[in-house]
Amino acid sequence: MNIKPLADRVVIKMVEAEETTKSGIILAGGAKEKPQFAEVVAVGPGGVVDGKEVKMELVVGDKVLMSKYAGTEVKLDGVDYTILRQSDILAKVD
Repeated sequence: MNIKPLADRVVIKMVEAEETTKSGIILAGGAKEKPQFAEVVAVGPGGVVDGKEVKMELVVGDKVLMSKYAGTEVKLDGVDYTILRQSDILAKVD
């Protein structure tokens, strides 16, 4: 199955969080923060959203930072994805 987002929506796949801190402390499952770093998997066409023209700035494969609790989490074929608006993406990471 493929996910094809509509309007200004973007589908991302979260990148796994670090299990140890920089000082070498191993984190328990509950102590890990929700990751904010993700890879773009699919991008909607943009267009007119809420009366405003939206140009999609992202392409599949972009690495991005997103708002911590943005979007809707979905599971498809055993893989977790998040669907959110392009405006919830904070930055591209090169």
